[in-house]
Amino acid sequence: MLGLQALEKTGKPKDGGEVLPSRQTGNERRTILVIDDEVALLAIIADVLEENGFIVLTVADGPAGLELLRSDRAIDLLITDIRLPKGMNGREVAEAARMTRPDLKVLLMTGYAGSALDGGPLAGGMEVMTKPFNLIRLADRVTRLIES
Repeated sequence: MLGLQALEKTGKPKDGGEVLPSRQTGNERRTILVIDDEVALLAIIADVLEENGFIVLTVADGPAGLELLRSDRAIDLLITDIRLPKGMNGREVAEAARMTRPDLKVLLMTGYAGSALDGGPLAGGMEVMTKPFNLIRLADRVTRLIES
């Protein structure tokens, strides 16, 4: 579960972008950054991925995610919602991150199937998953993306 000390009474991460690290640690495992402004969805995704052996970082908006992606923190996969608050959508975050991490794998999540392609075709290593999705399929897809 996400670190409850980092949540305000509203259920939102403080300042909309505090990193909520997984409770598991280990340098040998892969690290996934998940960006979504729905705190409940972040918690569910983090739990599923942690149960599958991944280290999971979560933030609630694009600028906070991009700050992490521009750091020297190891991140093997970005999972982001397309629609995000604070002026950047998920695709913009992914494209900006790839300027410094050109091989970053990306899984875009959306409840609106066409919105991921608004900016044209996706680059290699970028995929879309439409909400709602099966959590087992999410874990399988994440594993496949990371290993590809």
